[in-house]
Amino acid sequence: MKKYDINQPVNLKSGVYHLNDERNFDYQLNRVINWDGGRIEDVQKIASKIHNSEDWKRELIALGDEAMKEERIENAIAYYRMSEFFMYDGDPDKKAYYEKATKLFYEYYADFFTDNGNGRRIEKLEVPYQNVKLPVMHVKPNGKCKGLILIHGGNDSYFEEFLFSLLYLQEKGFEVYLFEGPGQGGVMRMQGMHFTHEWEKPVKAVLDYFNLTDVTIVGISLGGYLAPRAAAFDKRISKVVAWSVFPCFQDVIVGMQKPAVQKLFYFCMKFHLRALINFVFAKKAKKEPVIDWGLKHGMYAYEAKDAYGYAKKLKLYDIEPVAEKITQDMLILGANDDHFIDYRLIGREINMLKNVRSLTFRLFTDKENAQNHCNVGNGKLALDTICTWIESFAPSEK
Repeated sequence: MKKYDINQPVNLKSGVYHLNDERNFDYQLNRVINWDGGRIEDVQKIASKIHNSEDWKRELIALGDEAMKEERIENAIAYYRMSEFFMYDGDPDKKAYYEKATKLFYEYYADFFTDNGNGRRIEKLEVPYQNVKLPVMHVKPNGKCKGLILIHGGNDSYFEEFLFSLLYLQEKGFEVYLFEGPGQGGVMRMQGMHFTHEWEKPVKAVLDYFNLTDVTIVGISLGGYLAPRAAAFDKRISKVVAWSVFPCFQDVIVGMQKPAVQKLFYFCMKFHLRALINFVFAKKAKKEPVIDWGLKHGMYAYEAKDAYGYAKKLKLYDIEPVAEKITQDMLILGANDDHFIDYRLIGREINMLKNVRSLTFRLFTDKENAQNHCNVGNGKLALDTICTWIESFAPSEK
């Protein structure tokens, strides 16, 4: 198998494409292209054929097979990895295609992880945590280090998809630790550890293991809750980047619904009307693929037996109970057309964060191709914004 040439410059893709009329499928197809290594010409061929999870699985696997035959390994990794995204837990292909994509990834990008005589460009390490091992990628910059970053994903991330973000931050002069925690990537798929809202625990394990201090923590997507939560309990974290507005997971999910549905939901939860909650969400799941996927994936990842139990679990992912303990400098990144999260929730989040040293909010827009969730349309702009913000705290050289 040919390998990726690690001497070429890091290239972060940008662009927002209308590929599918269902907003989540459309977004995830953009993610396949911009973050995972897919090609626009491949994805355009199959995008209109996707109407449900079964279509997604079939079409992405077919693209992966075609790419493999043509020895386009980078593209094949993207399609196989994301093919399992909408496979429901319990589908034997889910684990099989995760393993296939991951194996291909480490073969194709092997030279990043191999000692060429001057050390490894990327160190791949493991941190013991309870009964599992948290995988970590570590890079050091060439020349003077501008700071230390600890970065992680969110609800449905694979840390391999942040490879080029990691390398870009290295090029910008930062030492970076990228890790997967409970509920993410291989920690859940291969080691069986589900999510915890107490994110300070895996973060503490990583900070302790590498003896890290004065760290900027960057949490992507749900990481917009997880990273600030960890910072509330660990002052070795000096700066916090929430790469998404994320005050409370339950409110984020419910905020996607019409006002009447929101009122019904909160009424049912207040009076513990489990059967009614389950009925309403089952009905919505039949009509809306994103609800169907969200429920099935969420019930598995958060170990809930039904929609009501899942909704209760999500209430644990709320910054409010710990917000006053967050005393660091904080940057929150939003997007004006995020199909998951209404950026206007930022007002509530700002009101919670009464004790932060400083608070910066940056709203990315469609004029910048950065309007979608986690700014998938223009990741370089988001990363540049993070780097500039971190550097603004550095003492000026006279």
